[in-house]
Amino acid sequence: MNFLLYIPALAWLLISALFFACGEFLSKLWGNNPSITLTILVVIVYAFGTLSWLPVLLYKNQLAVMGTAWLLLATIATIVIGVLVFHEKISTLQGFGIVMAIIAMFLINTH
Repeated sequence: MNFLLYIPALAWLLISALFFACGEFLSKLWGNNPSITLTILVVIVYAFGTLSWLPVLLYKNQLAVMGTAWLLLATIATIVIGVLVFHEKISTLQGFGIVMAIIAMFLINTH
């Protein structure tokens, strides 16, 4: 397992969040037009996201901090995909809630 340590924890975190973002994109496509092919692809992409999360814990076995950092990245990716790619509309109140959630996750991750 030591070979996993050649890639920095932040890189693993970003790789995991990137796979998650791809999974979000594909799952939205699946929601618009379900198919067995997309189902399998979504599962595979999410699985790679989960597997690439595990090395993060080899570096810093702090689930609360690293998990929240991952959630911050995943939340931002999900918002960007939903709003910019799929042109989803969010209300002012929802936007305020999203901003507050991002601020909360950022504050939790400050040392």
